[in-house]
Parts: sequence; C-alpha cells; structure tokens
Amino acid sequence: MILVTGANGQIGQVLTQRLRQIHGADNVLASDITMLEGYEENFEFLDILNKNRLREVVADNKVTQIYHLAAILSASGEWNPKKTWNVNLNGFLTILNLAVDQKIEKVFFPSTIAVFGNTTPRVNTPQHVPLMPKTVYGMSKATGENWCNYFNKRYDLDVRSLRYPGIIGYQSLPGGGTTDYAVEIFYAALKGEEYTCFLKEDTRLPMMYMDDALRATTDLMEAPKDRIKIRSSYNLAAMSFSPIEITKEIQKHIPDFKVRFEPDFRQDIASSWTESIDDSQARSDWGWKHEYDLEKMVKDMLDNVKV
Repeated sequence: MILVTGANGQIGQVLTQRLRQIHGADNVLASDITMLEGYEENFEFLDILNKNRLREVVADNKVTQIYHLAAILSASGEWNPKKTWNVNLNGFLTILNLAVDQKIEKVFFPSTIAVFGNTTPRVNTPQHVPLMPKTVYGMSKATGENWCNYFNKRYDLDVRSLRYPGIIGYQSLPGGGTTDYAVEIFYAALKGEEYTCFLKEDTRLPMMYMDDALRATTDLMEAPKDRIKIRSSYNLAAMSFSPIEITKEIQKHIPDFKVRFEPDFRQDIASSWTESIDDSQARSDWGWKHEYDLEKMVKDMLDNVKV
C-alpha cells in the first residue's frame, strides 16, 4: 500500500490520482486532516503530528511507500512560523522514524526552490550550493533535505526528494505559495477580468507544469536504487519566466487581457529565490527530461481551466 499525506494539496490531489492510475485505486491510500470530494474510498483522516494515529494507519494498511506531501507553504508559513516549523519538520521526522521502525521500502519528500537564498547563485543554480533560505518554509525544507541524507546514510532508508519549482496546473488550486500568481492569472484571463499580480513584472522564477512535475516524481520513485546519487534533494527544472512574460503569452490568445502589478510581502520572498536551475544531475542520474515550455503550457492551461 502507498500512503499519500497532504493529499488535499495542489500536488497531492493530482499525484494521488496519478498513483492510483499506475498502481490501482485500492493500492493508494489518501490522507489529510479533511476529506475532499472523491476521496470517500481509501481515505484516512490523519494529522501527521499525531504519532500514534500515524503508526496505526501505516501498520493497519501495511504501507510500503510514503509520499509525504503534508506541509504549510511559503507565504502562509510566514503568518505562523512556529506552527509551520512544527508541521513541516517535526511531522517529517515522525515519518522518517516510523519508516525505519516499520521497514518502509521508499519515502518521497518534496523540497523546493525556497531552500535557496541570497547566498545562492541566481542563474543556473548548481546542485550543491550554500542554503540560507529566507522563509521558515524554506528553512524547514532545507533541514528536511539534510534529514533525508542522514537517514539514508545511517539507516539505509530509501528516501528520495525533488526541489520543486513553482507548479502550475489546472487540476487543483494552489494555496499559500509565492508562485500562486502563475495559476491565478489564467482564471482571471478566462473570466475576462483584470488580474492584480502580487509580484513585480520582471520577477523571473523557475516554474514547471503539473504534468512534468508528476512525471518527475514517479520517474524518480521508480528509478533503480543505484541510479539515485543525490540523497538530500535533486534540483529540478523546466522553464523560467516572469509575470510580464506569461502575461504576453496569454495575450497571444486573449488580446484584451490586462494585468496590474502591485507587489506585496511575497515580492521580498520571491526576490530571495533563484531565477533558473541547473538540473543536469537529475537528467544524467535517472533520465529526467521536461516536456512543457511556456508556450505549450499556456495553451494547455487555457484549453483546460474551467471557470
């Protein structure tokens, strides 16, 4: 049985569906603190800070793999830093310890470009760089990467991780991230509304279409163990663009679409992140290759977003 924590999140909703397509619906257990429509089958209410309940769910369902997606994101996390640290890091440590005790075969941990900071080269950020993130979300993920590596080296736990860029998809809405504008902008465009962007027009950030993110995740987890050379977290990349660049691409399809730029506190977070990623190690180690660029992604979003 595969357990997905945080199955209600932007990635969790879509990844759970993809895993059920690959492994069968009866073999993928979704979990979160609330239930979404469509999860009535094979769902467990689960707070990852409840160690006893987590142990029961893993043991009762004979869980062999865990995709640990439960977390508080970058922008939301700044409103309650202590809670964010507790959920994001202590929750993950509970997963890691349980995985060792219960002899879990594989664990997936999503890291993020939020681990990068002002000590990081902003262009083509290498795999190995000093990490000094600006947000508690980034701090928790950077520390989580070190725990991934530690549990692999000390306990031989097969834990695998990706540093996700901003994720864009039509299947689910983001919640509380600094790259959320790149999803919200499509809904405004298709409704014929002006969009107010919370970042400056020239703020370039690494981004990825949901289909590529899902494929990267499943490819990583299905790769032979000896192909996984990085046990902290792999750099992952597809495209980089700014708010004005995605606006102009949407305007090729919706010429009258207008965007107003009014940066808020999220601009400070975005300005500390990298602009582009060198993910050559993921490409060489386990064959990662993205399929969507900005043009292809915009067309697919406009074709599929429902408003």
